[in-house]
Amino acid sequence: MKGNYKFLLLAFLIAFASCSFTSKKFEDNPDKDKLLIQLITYVLDNGHFNPQDLNDSFSENVFEDYLTQLDPFKRYFYESDIKEFEVYKTQLDDQIKDYDVAFFNLTHERLLKRIEESKAIYAEILEKPFDFTKDESYNADYETLEYVKNKREMKERWRQQLKFSTIANYDDAISQRDAGIESNMLPESVFSAQNEKSTKTDKKSLVELEKEAREATKRSLDELYDFIDDRQRKDWFSVYINAIVEEFDPHTFYFAPEDKDRFDVAMSGNFEGIGARLQKKMDAIMVNEIISGGPAWRANELEVGDQILKVRQSDEEKPVNIVGMRLDDAIK
Repeated sequence: MKGNYKFLLLAFLIAFASCSFTSKKFEDNPDKDKLLIQLITYVLDNGHFNPQDLNDSFSENVFEDYLTQLDPFKRYFYESDIKEFEVYKTQLDDQIKDYDVAFFNLTHERLLKRIEESKAIYAEILEKPFDFTKDESYNADYETLEYVKNKREMKERWRQQLKFSTIANYDDAISQRDAGIESNMLPESVFSAQNEKSTKTDKKSLVELEKEAREATKRSLDELYDFIDDRQRKDWFSVYINAIVEEFDPHTFYFAPEDKDRFDVAMSGNFEGIGARLQKKMDAIMVNEIISGGPAWRANELEVGDQILKVRQSDEEKPVNIVGMRLDDAIK
């Protein structure tokens, strides 16, 4: 019976997500966030088999979980940001009851600001070589890290994390070089140009390998930030809502519309599309996998690695350019 209650609650939240946001009118409603909190808390209070008390303890747990999800590596927020946020630490239960989203608005705006600042930080750090002969320690247990106090400390945190990431690429490159295997960290087009000037027996210097390792780290971050930039307010609000929902029950989740669609596909195994898994890399939407038996597989016109530039529905005359478009929007 306990499992049935959980399933019914999950189904209700999914059903609510699927019908709530499909209306353009609702999307344009400035009070939609408050309405969402109102409806979800009503469902949790009245539909959950063991509803939690909305009190200061509940508020503190939501506060901690939410900020951990926003900044798990503690490389965005400063100590001063957290102190400003802590005004709300024991007030979130009251905000939930009042359908108040002031805390979310504050953290969302601050996060976007810090993310923009971090782009310049990592780009500057990765312009200069790392000294891998220097003996220094690095704490990878992010839960024990304190938030930084100033920009100098923030740059140092980023430098250590980036060096930690880059040294793994660097070690792989050295191993491949010593084994006589061409490094795979550079794009294929770059390899082709280099191979015209050198042979596979040429061994790259440590300086060259370090540079390639940094470039690989930067490409990974550029792709990550391209994904982050695609996220909309509703995506970040889902993070906040789930911090609340999961405090009631770690097995209960809120699905935003796009997430609900993905859930349906995962549960049913059916997706009426082109029959290919797509991945966005920077502004390009690439074919990552051809699904056997699907339309793309039967047509035999797409290959893994192909870039999709434009799409057209069967009832449309002109194709739509999807370069730079969010992946979720492109596949609709």
